Amino acid sequence: MFDNLLITASNFSTWDLCALLVFLAAWAGMGLIIEQENPSRPSTHTLMREFRLQWMETMVTRDPRIFDMVALTSLRQGGSFFASACLIAIGGGVALLGQAERLAGLASDISSDLTAPLIVWEAKILLILLVLAYALLKFIWSIRLFGYCAVVMGAVPNDRDHPEAFKTAKKAGKLNIYAARSFNRGLRAIYFALAAIAWLLGPLAFLLAVLLTVWMLYRREFHSLSRSALLED
Repeated sequence: MFDNLLITASNFSTWDLCALLVFLAAWAGMGLIIEQENPSRPSTHTLMREFRLQWMETMVTRDPRIFDMVALTSLRQGGSFFASACLIAIGGGVALLGQAERLAGLASDISSDLTAPLIVWEAKILLILLVLAYALLKFIWSIRLFGYCAVVMGAVPNDRDHPEAFKTAKKAGKLNIYAARSFNRGLRAIYFALAAIAWLLGPLAFLLAVLLTVWMLYRREFHSLSRSALLED
């Protein structure tokens, strides 16, 4: 098996392998940077954690709780939408995988620089499919966690003096945070799946797409107007 991997890797150029490593490092690195606890420079994702906990605590004294369930349903529907989109995209990618030979021929007609063995084109398409599959699994888990959150929210007593009221609300808040984390991981995977499409145009286009994706994610998490609004006194 190891020999087969070496043979497969030998079909890729040095630039292709470097671009792939940068892609994997950027994907993992952005996840760590965005999700880490950094009080001096929190990301938008981190700032929203406190608001999710506050939401559940405020819910204890809200009667009726129609707003809370409507808001949670909206969050679940967002996950369902992206999960459906990933399924459609995966189906299209599988169909494209069956037409890899035609894709390779078309690329060769466009530019001789894009000429590569068939296995290279199949690997590029497979990378997109794997990233989309990861995103799909994250969205599915997010939907399930929001469902757990809904059940726990229903178990929160309406009486703020009840000994279990705020304890149960805190549990619902944590489930809400975990569900949002899975949802955001799915979204990041979609960003990087779009970057992986650029690999079809060559390693340099792939590198530029990865750098653009990193810049976009970093800007939205650390330099966006929404983050500034959350930090306002």
